[in-house]
Amino acid sequence: MRPQILLIEDEVGTRFGFVKYLSNAGYDVAEASDLVGARHAVESQIFDAILLDLNLPDGSGLDFIDHIRRTAPETPVIVITGSDEVVVAVDAMRRGAENFLTKPVNMANLEVFLAKTLEIGSLKRMSSSRHRLTKHETFFFGESHDMRKLADLAQIAAGCDKPILITGETGTGKGMLAKWIHDRSDRVKREFVDVNCSSLRGELLSRELFGNVRGAFTSADQDRQGLLDIADGGTLFLDEIGDMDGVIQAAFLKVLEEKRFRRLGDVKQRRSDFRLVCATNKDLNAEIQNRGFRQDLFFRINLLALHLPPLRDRPEDLDGLICHLLLVLGAEGTRISGDVARLLQSYSWPGNIRELRNVLERALLLTRGTELTMDHFSGIRSSLTDHGPGGQDSLESVEGAHILATLKRFDNDVVKAATHLKISRATLYRKIKQLGH
Repeated sequence: MRPQILLIEDEVGTRFGFVKYLSNAGYDVAEASDLVGARHAVESQIFDAILLDLNLPDGSGLDFIDHIRRTAPETPVIVITGSDEVVVAVDAMRRGAENFLTKPVNMANLEVFLAKTLEIGSLKRMSSSRHRLTKHETFFFGESHDMRKLADLAQIAAGCDKPILITGETGTGKGMLAKWIHDRSDRVKREFVDVNCSSLRGELLSRELFGNVRGAFTSADQDRQGLLDIADGGTLFLDEIGDMDGVIQAAFLKVLEEKRFRRLGDVKQRRSDFRLVCATNKDLNAEIQNRGFRQDLFFRINLLALHLPPLRDRPEDLDGLICHLLLVLGAEGTRISGDVARLLQSYSWPGNIRELRNVLERALLLTRGTELTMDHFSGIRSSLTDHGPGGQDSLESVEGAHILATLKRFDNDVVKAATHLKISRATLYRKIKQLGH
């Protein structure tokens, strides 16, 4: 794919010469003759580099660098300036331009500068991606009453060595909480072994847990450690334990009682000193009634129970959680508009934190600046339009739902709600009346 260049230059003849030379050199060139056209171009397309003249008919290109750094922070800029404006060009570089050329521009020099600039842009994008991937993730508790209680229980869980059962809907962060507990326990220097019981059933799960010796089954051509071996001295996290089938439940119960196990096909007993953490999105009491889960196993894994409430039940944690996730995703400088904040507060988040993270990650891919706007959340807007209050278009219904949620949060205290919403009491009273409350 040919590199995409934006040329911002008001002189028609100069612009024509640039476009002709760069097109022949293998670039696709978009043109803008003033700041209005330049803003539209930068906000509607991602460019590999920008060539910017400083003297434009509707303003200074110097100030436009600030706009580029906000809108497209990773896009490199080459400033084109007159020979008597070198001091201004240096100021442009302080604002974030990568380099500058003086008129009349030597096209051969331009091509060299442009190649180096594109390399800089590529390195910036690689650095940003690496930053996102290596960002250390921690569990976010928040400030809601239920989550503060959970934080206290999690601290107790980290300080003891008993089996723990974490319950909660899909996407609430059960695995993250299990890892948080392990990282603060005495076993932190040993392995945290994670296995999802819903993705491995029957003999496959048995092989993963217990391992096997050579010849135990047709494809067993060598001895193989199981997860119980690996978890010795560390933590074994069984996610979705409610999906573990009955035969494995019985075998695992025996392991818990004796702290001993045999690899498949082996007669030798082995020991494993692991700490057990389990998680499920199912009601295990109901599963016991339906004979889907063993009651004796439930008693063994349920010594300390931690419940993660769904995101819709703790809206007061949402703003902080969004900031936390943006930090995790390497976008700590990114802001969200007021309309987006109201939109996110009004959505029910059936997929909980996992869905919120995916939505933010998708929005970050779509944005070319440092602010997330309504245009980046079309999926949620469509959902609110289809399923929101009264089936109305999202923005009006989002605002109403956000106001009602804020009033509920502050026990209908209009003064506190208005302060939180950053509107006057008179405005809030008027909106409450419009909502029929």
